[in-house]
Amino acid sequence: MIVFLSLFEVDKLSHICYASARHYVKRSAILVVGQFEMEGVANTKSGCYNPIVRHSMKQTSRRTGTITMSLGVVIKGTEGLVLAAESRVTLTVTAQNPGPPPLHVNFDNATKLLSFSPPHHHVGVVTYGTASIGLRTAQSFIPEFESSLPTDRIPVPDFAKLLGEFFMEQWKQAMSGKYNGSPMTLVAGGFDEGDPYGRVFIMDIPYRPQPTERNPHPDFGITWGGQREFVDRILQGFDSRLQPLTEQVLGKDDPKLKELITRLQELQMQIPLQAMALQDCVDLAIFMIRTTINAQSLTVGIRGVGGAIDVATVTRNDGLRFVQRKSIRGEQG
Repeated sequence: MIVFLSLFEVDKLSHICYASARHYVKRSAILVVGQFEMEGVANTKSGCYNPIVRHSMKQTSRRTGTITMSLGVVIKGTEGLVLAAESRVTLTVTAQNPGPPPLHVNFDNATKLLSFSPPHHHVGVVTYGTASIGLRTAQSFIPEFESSLPTDRIPVPDFAKLLGEFFMEQWKQAMSGKYNGSPMTLVAGGFDEGDPYGRVFIMDIPYRPQPTERNPHPDFGITWGGQREFVDRILQGFDSRLQPLTEQVLGKDDPKLKELITRLQELQMQIPLQAMALQDCVDLAIFMIRTTINAQSLTVGIRGVGGAIDVATVTRNDGLRFVQRKSIRGEQG
């Protein structure tokens, strides 16, 4: 995630949106000063990752407020859920008047994979987008949220609903005036008692705090968001900027455009998600984030994805368990 700060004020975003939709798979894109940030879903009714692109674009004004640059992944497989997130927060300080170039400062110890104490350890949450509400991160609110939860285990939809309501209330208390920036996105994944497969819900604070389920039963799939251009090139076989570029060249009403979008599916990476073991899903989630970190380290642009990669699984028998997790440490001797 990235936060743009003015030395004198934090400006809001202006945006232009347009979208087109297709069945099965949902994809959205945000164009931000030459970088792409997206949130979307791959749905695997066929058992393979085989998306049809849907996109919406938002272009920021020259004076920027808060912009998303992180990467979070939630995979719903047949053996359980995998949640993964990196740890970077980027602060960009700019002067209000023309002056020196913006100063980018990275902090690589943010917690974006949220876990909860029993009896609610059957749910985990990945967050990306706006880094904070007021001056506080999502992780810093967890003790207050947990104290508001019932003392007994609750279904995942109810947990997600309470989570969205809690963070919406925090937003109202801390934020004033009209807000047009990137949301704080929360993706909750967990198991209902007795159910064979996990459930995934997404909330965008403050725009859509009500949870929306992703890949409901009997579907399996991948939900991911943030700065995803490198992952998209690998998984779908082309940059997501291709469709808007072809619309500009051919025109939105050109019949060849629809045919081209359909044919582009032939380039996409075939991932047999329904046949993949939980370990394979862990490897895939790490691959998506690590590839982005490595690619950004070799290219020009804001390196908004970095730091340690936290990974956890959620299964019907064991609840949430961390596969790898950064820890607080002192100086190494």
